[in-house]
Amino acid sequence: MNIIVLNCGSSSIKSQMLIMPEGRVGAKILIDKVGLKGGNIKYYDSEGKAFHFQREISNHQKGIECILEMFTNKTHGCISDLAEIHAVGHRVVHAGEKYSGSVILNEDVIKALEECIDLAPLHNPPNLEGIYAMQKIMPGIPQVGVFDTAFHQTMKAWAYLYGIPYNLYEKYKIRRYGFHGTSHRYVARRAAKILGKELGSLKMITCHLGNGSSIAAVKNGQSIDTSMGMTPLEGLIMGTRCGDLDIGALLHVAEKENLSLKGIHKLVNKQSGMLGISGVSSDMRDIETAAENGHQRAKIALEMFAYRVKKYIGAYAAAMGGLDAIVFTGGIGENDTATRQRVMEDMEFFGISFDREKNQAVRSQEAFLTQQDSKVHVLVIPTNEELVIAEDTYELVLK
Repeated sequence: MNIIVLNCGSSSIKSQMLIMPEGRVGAKILIDKVGLKGGNIKYYDSEGKAFHFQREISNHQKGIECILEMFTNKTHGCISDLAEIHAVGHRVVHAGEKYSGSVILNEDVIKALEECIDLAPLHNPPNLEGIYAMQKIMPGIPQVGVFDTAFHQTMKAWAYLYGIPYNLYEKYKIRRYGFHGTSHRYVARRAAKILGKELGSLKMITCHLGNGSSIAAVKNGQSIDTSMGMTPLEGLIMGTRCGDLDIGALLHVAEKENLSLKGIHKLVNKQSGMLGISGVSSDMRDIETAAENGHQRAKIALEMFAYRVKKYIGAYAAAMGGLDAIVFTGGIGENDTATRQRVMEDMEFFGISFDREKNQAVRSQEAFLTQQDSKVHVLVIPTNEELVIAEDTYELVLK
């Protein structure tokens, strides 16, 4: 079965054609600057050969039409006709409390996702644009929604509720939802397989570290807590997001700087995090270079990032009553050896025998970062959210 996986952002579309059930990639496409000038398209065939194109893409429907055109291109396409596409799987960021798993998209589901726009105003609209576009271009083809929030729906009320009047939860569903669920789910499942143990028997902490970062406590295969909250703003310090912040401090700054709600939003989402602390960049690589050259704020930013990750690991080990494995994934988690080392320093009391030499050699590959006698395993596992989306789509369409 040929399945298209679509991840529609506000100005980008990522897509893969996966052949199921093997999970083989037929092609990958990334479109940048949707609705903007200077559109850029990158196409990778099944062997990883790259093709680059410049084309103005006015909206998501035009972008998806372009993707389908490339998948069927006689020169570098992976199929000869659109009839060879059997289903579409969509990454959808927020499903609120409505869905605890992936679902076939019908009008009732789409309406429910539209009702969640207030919870994810930056993410759900472009996700929905991809769904609408496929309805117009290929009416009748099965479409499946796979939700970032679904994996964390197993959290108990004491973990997801905030300490505000309960009626605000009842009226507006103000609570922790968590994100990166598809990634946390994939690496937890993959870690269990690598360890040769049942997922339902393990206590794991999965660390998805990138420009957006989150950590999840995965006990017996279920998420019992996660660092992101109602929005992706809470939790770890990120590229430009502040992470955990005293609300009183934010109110104080808003009053002193005479900030509007829009100004507050910009401050905590776009001007804070690693960029705001370092004054250098939101990119960890740039910050590490600056730190190596003696930039003090860059050094502080790196230490803050690692310290926050370490704190969440400690808290989640306590919440689960033990720990079997820590998994690093995401752009930073998979590639940044220095960050992993900073996080793992002085963790021997957990029973972690961290191997610095192994750590230095590992980038974007599955590997253990601990010695054989380590009581707690530390692994790097590159995430594969597209495969999870394709697997869920395949299973639901076959039912």
